Amino acid sequence: RRSGVGESGDFVTSPEISQVFGELIGVWYISEWIAMGKPKAFQLVELGPGRGTLTHDILRVFNQLASLLSKCDVSVHLVEVSPKLSEIQALMLAGGKVQANPEEESAYMKGISKTGIPIFWYRDIQDVPPGYSFYLAHEFFDALPIHKFQRTERGWREVLVDIDPEVPDQLRFVLSPSSTPATENFLQPGETREHVEVCPDAGVIIQRLARRIEKDGGAALVADYGHDGTKTDTFRGFRNHKLHDVLTAPGTADLTADVDFSYLQKMTEGRTATFGPIKQREFLKNMGVDLRLQVLLQNSRDTATREQLLRSYDMLMNPKKMGDCFKFFALLPRHRLALPGKNQKPESAPPSPPVAGFGELSLK
Repeated sequence: RRSGVGESGDFVTSPEISQVFGELIGVWYISEWIAMGKPKAFQLVELGPGRGTLTHDILRVFNQLASLLSKCDVSVHLVEVSPKLSEIQALMLAGGKVQANPEEESAYMKGISKTGIPIFWYRDIQDVPPGYSFYLAHEFFDALPIHKFQRTERGWREVLVDIDPEVPDQLRFVLSPSSTPATENFLQPGETREHVEVCPDAGVIIQRLARRIEKDGGAALVADYGHDGTKTDTFRGFRNHKLHDVLTAPGTADLTADVDFSYLQKMTEGRTATFGPIKQREFLKNMGVDLRLQVLLQNSRDTATREQLLRSYDMLMNPKKMGDCFKFFALLPRHRLALPGKNQKPESAPPSPPVAGFGELSLK
């Protein structure tokens, strides 16, 4: 209906807060590209790119490192279902110079970035061509629909939405009178929580990513509000940056539920290695956010810019703001970790380069 992102919308995302966020993610992809032996080509695939700010910041890093990437064929592939948002992305990334319905059957729009990189738009991840790819899902999984379940004396019951018989035009939550197909299929055996949220769509998408990475190589980085299978009721609404009752005025607020990273990990079915989830402040610190901030502070001429840089740093890193509740999670090919073979002694296997962001960075 409209773009909910930004100060005039319902919520603000990390790339909108600070350019540093996107720059460090760009560095992460370059780091993985080098660690995997600098393949001749890669696709940057973003799921739900919002206004295109994150891809824009990543492409700036790719442009700054153009000499390093000179022999690599880079393309950008955006999975976006919203016609409104794809227009905003086209303006941000390609200055609005795009071609609708190109001959490539799968893409519904294509253009060239301001730095000369081809960009394609798709409605579904399955439309993105196969090939060595770096996937990005930033605040994507938290927007997908969930099923909610409550443990009762009679077993698990699904939480459903019903019309309130007492109040006209008002909705209410109810428990299903008996078991539903969702309770039979979506709950993990041995679940110990009393209340559980499951996002089957997230499971399907992570399986697709894991299969693609296993077959074609690359990596996926997921950044989102989430937990490691510990939280229960996280479903909430945001409207004009304030909490909003999810059942009031449907369609007018941003709805979100924290991502269950333990579920995503299970859904990879062991096809890929997984890292995380780790807290945003740890990931960004490991990626050298403090060093980047110092450089920007030294280069900024006016007090207002410096204050803005420090404010945005605090928003991203403060444990009471986004520092702790926002998590990073990665999928990498199993061979990336260069584990010694059956007959190999561990010490004889060449050490694989560490995965940036998920361990402490030693700045040499």
